[in-house]
Amino acid sequence: MQPVLTEWQSFYVITGSSGAALTGLMFVVIALAADRLQRAPKDGLGAFSTPTVAHLAIVLLLASFMSMPLRHLTGLSICLAASAIVGLVFTLRAGVRMVRLESYAAVVEDWIWNVIVPFAAYVGLFVSAALLAKSEARALFAIAAIVLVLLFLGIRNAWDVAVYLVTEQVPNAGAETNAAAPQPAGQRK
Repeated sequence: MQPVLTEWQSFYVITGSSGAALTGLMFVVIALAADRLQRAPKDGLGAFSTPTVAHLAIVLLLASFMSMPLRHLTGLSICLAASAIVGLVFTLRAGVRMVRLESYAAVVEDWIWNVIVPFAAYVGLFVSAALLAKSEARALFAIAAIVLVLLFLGIRNAWDVAVYLVTEQVPNAGAETNAAAPQPAGQRK
């Protein structure tokens, strides 16, 4: 098994590094938007950003598993299947959180990119893990495709969260807070 996975090392170095870097960038985006987040409802942030970080982290995890020096496919299959289950849980949890949103009504596009596509990817990962011993080459290509889907899904969803945080109007924090806060020169009374 080792020689076949050796051929995939560069792929997983690139995708794993990308997943890790993008996970870090999500933290930066949230930190930079912290002032806005203190004044805005937070239910949407958890519904959309947490699963995005999870997808990117799972890309890093999958890259790590695929780079480990394993002697048997059974161990790798178990690791991949466990990752798929974790991803499915995050995806289902995201769907539940989206249904419960009070500050934002999820649209069809949100359901497609935050529930349907990730759900299909993680089911595909689970199936690929189960078939790894029977059809190694096909399963390895399927896993690579799923890693790319999750990586680009994470990029797309991270961009969506960032754009939303930057462009959405933040409700006023209240009269007490506004009275104490300095106003820009053009808005002073």
